[in-house]
Amino acid sequence: MANPWTGEVALVIDGERQILKLTLGALAELEAQLETGSLVDLVERFEGGAFSTRDVLALIVAGLRGGGWRGQTADLITAEIKGGPMVAARVAAELLARAFMLPESP
Repeated sequence: MANPWTGEVALVIDGERQILKLTLGALAELEAQLETGSLVDLVERFEGGAFSTRDVLALIVAGLRGGGWRGQTADLITAEIKGGPMVAARVAAELLARAFMLPESP
């Protein structure tokens, strides 16, 4: 089960439930892969609804890697994501939000 308090999000890929999480290492890898801008620019694209499918895929791959997945981006080209591209985009947005959410104070 995905734990939202630790930044985890679940996604079903090829019938298998995967846990995604943007760890510091996954965020660094993601930032290195971005073709334009920084992580702040990526967040702004999602907030403004101007993100691309490349942004969604990069976030999904980074989240999978942060969750322990050892695959490559090419492994997802023919993968079936339960719920399709809209669910993938929602999961990508949730990953970003949870990665930068400040914890509530006691």
